[in-house]
Amino acid sequence: MRPARDVRPERERVVEPEIAEDVSFRQLAKDARERLRGLNKENAERVGEHLVMAGRLLDVDPELAYEHTQAAVRRGGRIDVVREAAGIAAYRTGRFAEALRELRTVRRLNGSSEHLPIMADAERGLGRPERAIALAASPEADELDPAGRVELALVVSGARSDLGEHDAALAVLDKIPPQRGDLGLRVLAARSAVLEAAGRDEEAAAVLAGVDPEDLERATGNAMPEEDVVVYDVYDETLEEEAPASDAGGGAESGAGDESDAESGGDRASADESDEAGAPADAPSGRRDSGDESDTGHADRREPGVEPAGDLGPDDVRGVETDSPEPEAGGVGSEGDGEEREGDLS
Repeated sequence: MRPARDVRPERERVVEPEIAEDVSFRQLAKDARERLRGLNKENAERVGEHLVMAGRLLDVDPELAYEHTQAAVRRGGRIDVVREAAGIAAYRTGRFAEALRELRTVRRLNGSSEHLPIMADAERGLGRPERAIALAASPEADELDPAGRVELALVVSGARSDLGEHDAALAVLDKIPPQRGDLGLRVLAARSAVLEAAGRDEEAAAVLAGVDPEDLERATGNAMPEEDVVVYDVYDETLEEEAPASDAGGGAESGAGDESDAESGGDRASADESDEAGAPADAPSGRRDSGDESDTGHADRREPGVEPAGDLGPDDVRGVETDSPEPEAGGVGSEGDGEEREGDLS
């Protein structure tokens, strides 16, 4: 008797967000392009185009930017820059538990703690200011550059304020050396917010009295850009024909990896489930987390520390006395993001 045919249900095809006609793989930063070499050429180019679209849309349409990062994760979820983009987009859309999972995965993949301010601010967004303060007091905080330490100090100040410790929040801000540019404006905005939360409205208003409102909105990420911004990689293509295909011996491997990524969302589960021991289960992926806990007012934050955050523990801000240069703007998938940086915490 002939054995019954193995009939497997067809997997539902996921419709990917549209790629603009003027987007190309070459618009992705060179470093990010090189990270995609583990994928086959066609898949790497498609992933790169989704990352370019995510970077272009992050300030204009964060939700659509998030969809592009999810498409990239389905195709290349084992690549750190892909998970980094997904984490920043999740943070910027208020999916704080998902942002934490993604950025923890990035830290495991490449060992970098550069997104610690975003992770701490995501803890605030989940209504866990104590965890934000604990993250800021971890050894990884020592690895941040001067600008990152200031961003983390802003988050910790806000966390202290969330706990009603307004004097401690102001003490954290007092330890930040004078800053220039947008980072300096965010420090002023944080101080004003803490004073307002403490009921010292006149002092809060005085802090921002000489600040141009438009400059403040831009610095805190609340101003909509007048047009799409695309960051091009300054690289002469004529000098070297660069193909995203993997080096010798990587072709067959990458083909299998690509298929697995497309089927399982980049083996996301195996990278995410083993977070730090004792950490509570995060909110379900794909849902906005800002409404799951008490309203903390962080769902609209575009950068870590846009709203004040709090102190780094008994010794206050770890290393924040080092003066910091004005941070450069970054995009999803480019050097110096994150988030995201929104950042975001680009």
